[in-house]
Amino acid sequence: MVIYILAGFFLLLFIVLSIIDRRRISNGIVLTMALFFSVLSVVYATFSKGNELLVSIMGTVLLLLVLLIPFFVIGIATMLIVNGRLMLKREGRKLANMLPLIIGLGILALIIAWFVSILKTGSPILGIAVVFIVALVGYFSFLFLSFLLSTFLYQFNFPRYNQDFLIVLGSGLIGGDRVPPLLASRLNRAIKFYDKQYAKKGKRATFIVSGGQGANETISEAEAMRGYLIEQGIDENFIIMEDKSVNTLQNMKFSKAKMDAIMPNYHSLFSTNNFHLFRAGIYARKAGLKSQGIGAKTALYYMPNALIREFIAITVMYKKVHLIILGLALLCFVFLAIIGVTFG
Repeated sequence: MVIYILAGFFLLLFIVLSIIDRRRISNGIVLTMALFFSVLSVVYATFSKGNELLVSIMGTVLLLLVLLIPFFVIGIATMLIVNGRLMLKREGRKLANMLPLIIGLGILALIIAWFVSILKTGSPILGIAVVFIVALVGYFSFLFLSFLLSTFLYQFNFPRYNQDFLIVLGSGLIGGDRVPPLLASRLNRAIKFYDKQYAKKGKRATFIVSGGQGANETISEAEAMRGYLIEQGIDENFIIMEDKSVNTLQNMKFSKAKMDAIMPNYHSLFSTNNFHLFRAGIYARKAGLKSQGIGAKTALYYMPNALIREFIAITVMYKKVHLIILGLALLCFVFLAIIGVTFG
């Protein structure tokens, strides 16, 4: 009975939180809890009814899932390693492009450590250490699943065609002055919405191209984006440059200042790549913007690395909470290690 109540509670809480604001990682955490308790409810209901056929089917399914877990984990590790090699080949040998490879190798190393700990049963410290690491991986896996759910659900934005401003978030330039394909996709996504709104409502939105000038750039990202929009046929009178920002939070804050100076009440929308959409939404909320986002498609091979980087960035945003939780977990590990050495 308690399981059913928890499943219903977390599901209802998720709906309420989503109505209030979809741009929170807590929504994904609550949804993950709702799904977890919902699955438990189905399993419990099946076994509690005592129907032999249903119990047999459920037991077989659960057994298969348990048996498939090692293959699933190894499969994920293998795909990450392959993707990491592809990233290095296509995007260059940078640390940021090595994340899938590093994580894939880390998963394989953890599997090996697990088997070693089983073989060396006489070492309590090793056993406790492996359990601690597995728990750590479980914690971040839970957070990553919550992040993926939040990111996936935030893709389904259906903004009204009444926007006054379209904010396009900048990214690095090619050769110091040219718009790269990644940034072009953001601009094209905004142009597509602009054209649809004008066709449906006859209303022209004003573009705000947001991005400062990097150390290796000869012009600001905003200026490069402005040039791109003009080349695509956008009237320069409907383009405003915000060329001081150096990160996404500043993109939102400085763009908000531009819009506030033009009109007191307005509707705005931001455009970025789909993998960056959710984190950009979080920053929009932090900047006091009611804006939702629209996402441009990204090459499939680039997505694993991009999602990992987004997850790391969002985790760092809430680092104090995670450090407290990890600190408590470490204290438990030390306590168990002391007991293991003393009584082992």
